[in-house]
Amino acid sequence: MKDEGITLYNRYTGQFEQEKIMGEKAIRWVYGNPLGKLSLHLLIKRAFFSRIMGWMKDRPSSARGLQQFVDEYGMNAGEFARPVEAYTSFNDFFTRKLKDGARPICSGNTIALPADGRHSGWQDVSDMQGVFVKGQSFDLPALLGSPELAEKYSRGSAVISRLCPTDYHRFHFGAEGVADAPIRIPGPLASVSPLCLRHKLSWLWTNKRELTILHTPTVGDVLILAVGATGVGAIEQTYTPGATIAKGDEQGYFAFGGSTIITFYEPGRVQLAEDILHHTANCTETYARQGDILGTIID
Repeated sequence: MKDEGITLYNRYTGQFEQEKIMGEKAIRWVYGNPLGKLSLHLLIKRAFFSRIMGWMKDRPSSARGLQQFVDEYGMNAGEFARPVEAYTSFNDFFTRKLKDGARPICSGNTIALPADGRHSGWQDVSDMQGVFVKGQSFDLPALLGSPELAEKYSRGSAVISRLCPTDYHRFHFGAEGVADAPIRIPGPLASVSPLCLRHKLSWLWTNKRELTILHTPTVGDVLILAVGATGVGAIEQTYTPGATIAKGDEQGYFAFGGSTIITFYEPGRVQLAEDILHHTANCTETYARQGDILGTIID
């Protein structure tokens, strides 16, 4: 079977685009070639490999190619909190903050997207079968690490937000409320690019991940699952458990690497955005930024 690229719908331009994938040749070799798969299991998915990558990206020498990186991927340097030359390493740049107002938070009776990225959504979680490629089953109990939570959200709504290495890598709360301390679920660190998940979807529920439960006054309990990936040496939670949270407040950030946030909503609480639902049904992700509309609250 020919392994296609990644086509996405851009909410802001209204156009379909072909994603420019960082390290595409290496990813295809590791996840599609027998020798590559051997290196994956022996080395790449291991935590120490990502720690080594993280160490390299923390070194001052890693900042030398930042301007070229920004230019090559068409990133908007005008929204960065600091000029490109002010970052002391690649990871310092990767975990960057943005200027105030760079990500307006949707107002009114809405839920905000947690991160910049490519989003897929299902009004009913039971329709998630065939994610990325048909024939692969979605294991919700394994993903959440809890049969009880899986049962509660089995007919709820879900959004997968996939971040690329070029994205703003801080993630935020989509609704107001109070959040519990994160539940850490150990695992390896494989890539979560669709190029890889087409071969093995289960990386989503075997990779290292952290689950946060946000108790809201409007949509019940929201599950927020941060999924690590190759090169992500750390998932850093920056919020204070038990404190009151406003919609759009920062929750945390990923260190170097592509990553994923998956949010789950109780049944009948949120109506997901029409463009996300429409394009997901056609096996296409929707590009949109943190703070934009994920869906509306059902009264």
